[in-house]
Amino acid sequence: MRRSGAKPASPESRYLLNLPAVQALFFQILSFFFVLLIARGLGAILGITMHILLIACLQGMIAAGFSYWRGLALWWMVIQFFFPIILILGLFLQLPPSLFLCAFVTLLFLYWSTFRTQVPFYPSNLATWGAVSELLPKDRSVRLIDIGSGLGGLVLDLSKRRPDSYFLGIEIAPLPWLVSMLRARFTRSSAHFTRGDYDRLNFAEYDIVFAYLSPVAMPALWEKARTEMRSGSMLLSYEFPIPDVEPAFMVAPAVNDPKIYCWRM
Repeated sequence: MRRSGAKPASPESRYLLNLPAVQALFFQILSFFFVLLIARGLGAILGITMHILLIACLQGMIAAGFSYWRGLALWWMVIQFFFPIILILGLFLQLPPSLFLCAFVTLLFLYWSTFRTQVPFYPSNLATWGAVSELLPKDRSVRLIDIGSGLGGLVLDLSKRRPDSYFLGIEIAPLPWLVSMLRARFTRSSAHFTRGDYDRLNFAEYDIVFAYLSPVAMPALWEKARTEMRSGSMLLSYEFPIPDVEPAFMVAPAVNDPKIYCWRM
């Protein structure tokens, strides 16, 4: 208990308050009340009535300013600025509520817990799949897991190239996982897919772990990898390096493409 008698915040609540999505929502609500006070003050003192679109722009600017002050990523500032403007324009156009519901449900099933994991949907490409294939041992079968497998492109491609090996993709978002499952079933692929959080898996069961996550997720991934992965196994990360950890080598799938960073355990 603190001197005031209030209980200290739990680690879970502190973690929740540190999430960028939660902070962005708080800043948007706070900005609404700031703008409401400004609009009411101008009306009461000077008799000025602010246009609703001007109010939306002002709210977006204040919310973006709060986001900049807290050091959120650039895309959060863009979202903060345009959110109230798009909301007002949607009201002006009198779009049916069902349209917003459909968009919300689609985005929910596509991105799911991105607000918590801070790992958005990043699809890789054919050049990346080929480069990963070249890194696989040629003289033996391997077990590879793609964490955050999205629509399953890498796992499906590697299963076709190397039918002697075991390839698993894990994805937390329901819609990409469902698409990858259907793709594997309709093409009769030997690829395996599961839905869930890769943090609950044991990396010791795999020879190679492939990740295409985000810069925010890399330190925690490294801690898990160096704790669980066996000696001789390999961690691959497309585009995003691990801070302050030198990779064993790097591979560029194609000209101007991001690199694949490789660490040997």
